[in-house]
Amino acid sequence: MNLKLLLIAVLVSGIAGAVPGYGAEGKKVTITAGHFPNVTHAQGVIGQARGDFEKAYGDDADVDWKIFTAGPTAVEALFAGELDIAYIGPNPAINGYVKSYGEALRVVSGAASGGAAFVVRKDSGIKTDKDLDGKKLATPAIGGTQDVALRTWLAEKGYKLKEKGGTVDLAPLANPDQLTLFIKKDLDGAWTVEPWVSRLIVEGGGEIFVDEKDLWPDGEYVTTHIMVSTKFLKKHPDLVKTWLETNLDITNWINENPEEAKKVLNEEIKRETGKALPDDILNTGFPRIEFTYDPVTSSLYEVAADAYDLGFLGRKKPDLADIYDLTILNGILKERGLQEITVGSPKTAVN
Repeated sequence: MNLKLLLIAVLVSGIAGAVPGYGAEGKKVTITAGHFPNVTHAQGVIGQARGDFEKAYGDDADVDWKIFTAGPTAVEALFAGELDIAYIGPNPAINGYVKSYGEALRVVSGAASGGAAFVVRKDSGIKTDKDLDGKKLATPAIGGTQDVALRTWLAEKGYKLKEKGGTVDLAPLANPDQLTLFIKKDLDGAWTVEPWVSRLIVEGGGEIFVDEKDLWPDGEYVTTHIMVSTKFLKKHPDLVKTWLETNLDITNWINENPEEAKKVLNEEIKRETGKALPDDILNTGFPRIEFTYDPVTSSLYEVAADAYDLGFLGRKKPDLADIYDLTILNGILKERGLQEITVGSPKTAVN
């Protein structure tokens, strides 16, 4: 009898170990996932609110959500094995990939494009790009996506920053602090992303001076994409596939039901942060964002080249050849009769 019980236990253990979502020891996998409580991370926010991913996995896996407010923090969590999958912006993804020598992280899908802009106070005196001498500007973080965008734009217009002996004062300021200083008239302009673009306009008396989409071919550039740890991707490709299928379904639902999507999104943002976005802010900013599975790969390479030129990626030009692994996403797109994503060659500047 004891021998029979032992054989049954071994058999059950073997079956569990072979079932998708279960580890070698037959234990149910817990996927640790992260997103920002932000409009540009809408698939993650809505997916958490409605339990879409948990429903998709059923008995195969659990999802443990982590809320982040800064890309570098999320990247560190991916490095430390505290996070398996995350919605994240391009520059933190690039920095993380470079710091791990191309080993630790992979971009597996897009999530959002657009939503960033250079906003100036209407009474700042900034009417043309000749009016920026002596102005005080801000971005959310040094070396971040919007910071690189503004520094690059200023350089193209012939400006030097005060930190380098120039005339433009650029400071890293958290988005809430930007709004406060706009209202106090102590800040002239900021390059940021929704919903803060709309908040600076509606609450801070600002106006869009440069819409970033006007700087990109067809107005498309990556704002948010999905990144996974290489270790998790190799160990659980089946779970990554389910995630990407669900993300695609949520993306389609958002685009087909924008009013309902805004409602679900805002309710979850309120739950996560304690405060919902005002309706006029959400209604103004939401249409500026395109929710898409396309990671707009060409824009990431351009952003990386700009970051390198600004000195944010070290002395050696980084090799980004393997930052994307779109194999699973393209398999899903093929199954659904959709056009597959082709990853272009990285620009010479980042080879």
